[in-house]
Amino acid sequence: MLDRLTGLEIFNKVASTGSLSAAGRALGMSQTMVTRHLAALEARLGVVLFHRTTRRLAITDAGRDFLDASARILAELEAAEAAVSRERLQPRGLLRVNAPVSFGTRQIAPLLADFAVRCPEIRIELGLNDRRVDLLEEGWDLAIRIGNLADSALMARRLAPSRSLLCAAPAYLAAHGTPRSVAELTEHECLLYTLSRMGAAGQWIFGARAEIVVNVSGPLRANNGDALLAAAIAGQGLVYEPSFILADAIRAGQLVPLPLDHPTVPLAGIYAVYPASPHAPAKLRAFIDFLLERFRPEPPWDLGPPNDP
Repeated sequence: MLDRLTGLEIFNKVASTGSLSAAGRALGMSQTMVTRHLAALEARLGVVLFHRTTRRLAITDAGRDFLDASARILAELEAAEAAVSRERLQPRGLLRVNAPVSFGTRQIAPLLADFAVRCPEIRIELGLNDRRVDLLEEGWDLAIRIGNLADSALMARRLAPSRSLLCAAPAYLAAHGTPRSVAELTEHECLLYTLSRMGAAGQWIFGARAEIVVNVSGPLRANNGDALLAAAIAGQGLVYEPSFILADAIRAGQLVPLPLDHPTVPLAGIYAVYPASPHAPAKLRAFIDFLLERFRPEPPWDLGPPNDP
């Protein structure tokens, strides 16, 4: 008889990934073994948990009902084990980390080789996208979020400060002049980020209390900060983005920070958020501690005094 607990774990992993093969990879077993465990679980319960075709896997109504109960059982078991043995638990297993594209590519990915040396038994799955993921529903262990956090049941740990800078390429400034005030921005070509949570894509916000709104326009809108960075370096216009995207280009002389008559808006900070638990897994604690070590007291993208007047 196949192990019932393993069957529950496999069922939950199949439900969260939507794929037998993906569940097998996540659990370190073959798709054939995943299928065997799932079939044994369905036979024991006397219900069909998933409708399966050659192209698609869909959970049934019975499967949804069982998913809630089985997820609670697995969570309670994991919490009980952690409570008993948390002092001797070693960081190990798969850690699923989600981060914004630019921050994850520039600031997280380059650190992962060093983290692997420190914690060789932890495997990282790094997901990069700029939408706000649902950690619990999508199965992420940790997400990196930037700016003010919405109220939620998630835990949060502040990793580093964050601020935005207004910049332009020397070639652009030579051709179009250097703005000295926020009012002058309406006369310039501006590169716009469409996923900004501070106003619409055609608005830039300044001031210590985010009280100054400037309507701007320009030749390019994009949903990715690195795309705007490339356009700014090429001289297409002004760019207003977090310093963790701009720092390398500023150090290389490709972009010039532009202090105006009002300061840029503080971004609150960069946070690691994760599901609330009285006993966070050792792999999660190890990764957060590692990021704190690398980002404090000053993050590697810090450029000194803020871009204030």
